[in-house]
Amino acid sequence: MSTGKQAVHEIARLYRDHVNPDLARVIRITGLGTLEDQAEGVRVWDHEGVEYLDMAGGYGMFSLGHRHPEVVQAVADQLHRMPMSAKVFLSPVMARLAAALAEIAPGDLQYAFFCNSGTEAVEGALKLARLATGRTNFVATHGAFHGKSTGGLAVSGRPGYREPFQPLMPGVEHVPFGDLEALEQVVGPETAGVILEPIQGEGGIHLAPDGYLQGVREICTSKGALMVADEVQTGLGRTGRMFAVQHWEVEPDLLVLAKALGGGVMPIGAILGTPEVWKAFRGRPLIHTSTFGGSPLACAAGLATLQVLSRDRLPERAAAEGAWFLGRLREVVARNPDICAEARGLGLMLGLELTEERFGGSIISEMAHRRVIAVYTLNQPRVIRFEPPLTVSRQDLELALEALEASILRTREVFSLSTISPQEA
Repeated sequence: MSTGKQAVHEIARLYRDHVNPDLARVIRITGLGTLEDQAEGVRVWDHEGVEYLDMAGGYGMFSLGHRHPEVVQAVADQLHRMPMSAKVFLSPVMARLAAALAEIAPGDLQYAFFCNSGTEAVEGALKLARLATGRTNFVATHGAFHGKSTGGLAVSGRPGYREPFQPLMPGVEHVPFGDLEALEQVVGPETAGVILEPIQGEGGIHLAPDGYLQGVREICTSKGALMVADEVQTGLGRTGRMFAVQHWEVEPDLLVLAKALGGGVMPIGAILGTPEVWKAFRGRPLIHTSTFGGSPLACAAGLATLQVLSRDRLPERAAAEGAWFLGRLREVVARNPDICAEARGLGLMLGLELTEERFGGSIISEMAHRRVIAVYTLNQPRVIRFEPPLTVSRQDLELALEALEASILRTREVFSLSTISPQEA
């Protein structure tokens, strides 16, 4: 047995005995049962030096790619200066990051609270909405994903994740995404907020219909509820604008961020809010805190990330490359209607919906064998997502398409499906 195989078996055993046995099994089934070793840009290498093109992008975390040198340097500089906050002085790096976010945020989102993840940001936003309005209830949408903490699960929309942990936070109603009439019927005098994603990521890359977010804003304003935009996955250039709500010219009361904010180097989440909402902190500045939230290392990464995004015009790049890639994906759908149902998305947040869920695992595994990383959306395994770094080249997108087409062909063979002729397609 080779040293490489011994290493894989050893780590798999440690997963089985000390981490999560089923997770190790799932990773190996998808064709990625190897050991990650290093990464740079849009590529990941395993322990044997095999190179993979990353078209998953850490579910939106690696917007700048892996190990962006400027973010790494900013974190290294801060590490040697002051890695963690003493929590009793004013933090210059946190203050500057908050100001930088206020400068680019939509509407009147002037203030920021920093935490460590998207789930924490959602939890904090739910608490803050209750505090600011004096109300208790929330409205969320079917298919939504807002994290796996108890509050995040309460407003998420996949029963399979929610049911084992019932009862969750009470007072939450779910309505269909995109249905304004259903929303208006349930937003009432006890509704603290309406929380939704401008584009449902884990729900299958579903865009808000035209006029929907504007309608949500109007309903919230008229009924005194807060509009909470979850941009954990869509935020910071992913969709072709710095924030996805800007496509629809909507200004939420609260907006939550994470994933891309750390530049793929540090974990960080943030809640952005208006002065009106932030009044809730008056007289009780420590009512919601985080020991590690807003650490100097994380904030240094966030500042460097914002600088690179703006200077290199990565949102604009995502819009252009994403439009081209979406067009090519739609050609793949047209050639393979028995396996592919639809391609959709915005910027470099794209989804390929399959005609049957059983095809997803095969295609992802076959792409892994061709050294391209792809994953499905968590709430809808029938949809393969493509969220590569915003720095991805056209040449690499071509490589991904070649791997996808070959994997679809192999999947057709595995399931003994008839070949589709050009005339039939």
